[in-house]
Amino acid sequence: MNRLGTLVFAGVAVVAGAYWLTLPSQGNLPANPFIGGAEAQQAEIDTSTIVEMVQGAEDAPVEIIEYASYTCPHCAAFHEGPYKQLKADFIDTGKVRFIYREVYFDRYGLWASMVARCAGPEKFFGISDLIYKGQAEWSRAGGPAEIAEELRKIGRLAGIENDKLEACLGDATMAQTLVAWYQEHATRDDINSTPSFMINGKKVENQAYEGFKALIEAELGN
Repeated sequence: MNRLGTLVFAGVAVVAGAYWLTLPSQGNLPANPFIGGAEAQQAEIDTSTIVEMVQGAEDAPVEIIEYASYTCPHCAAFHEGPYKQLKADFIDTGKVRFIYREVYFDRYGLWASMVARCAGPEKFFGISDLIYKGQAEWSRAGGPAEIAEELRKIGRLAGIENDKLEACLGDATMAQTLVAWYQEHATRDDINSTPSFMINGKKVENQAYEGFKALIEAELGN
């Protein structure tokens, strides 16, 4: 999924916030990070509270960072295919430390992230798997209320209690902090499409698994 970058996203954020305010009441909707987006961008937001979602050995010789959006079909395809091979061949064997960082091109991807993070790092990747598997259904469920409810269903399926789920989705401070965290990393690593990858600090585009395997083995000296 290609985008023009964080400056364009910042403009979209403000417009999306204005649009949200015109929507009729549809029950309990998740926190909207885009309301007051301009003010949030100007304010200093402490992003150190955001937990990195990591798999693999801390001392693995190769570090891979994936930047992905839960609403990106190419990201879903990666997680259904190459990621599973990468995990079996390199992450589970202690050769790769894998870091997953969410990209927020729209509010629905952010809501999905808030559900995925709701039960903590231990369940994050399992919930992410459910979100990607069901992407075609929940992302096309209808309007904001319908999409939010489908994401709640995924959270409940993962064992998150209703009260906790509502607290996570209603946490406006967390929503704005996640957006600032995304912008901070995306700007630093020049991320303008998803999925994108950093392998030991070098930016790598999405590709077939054999290409990833060759790059990783080169870093391992094989």
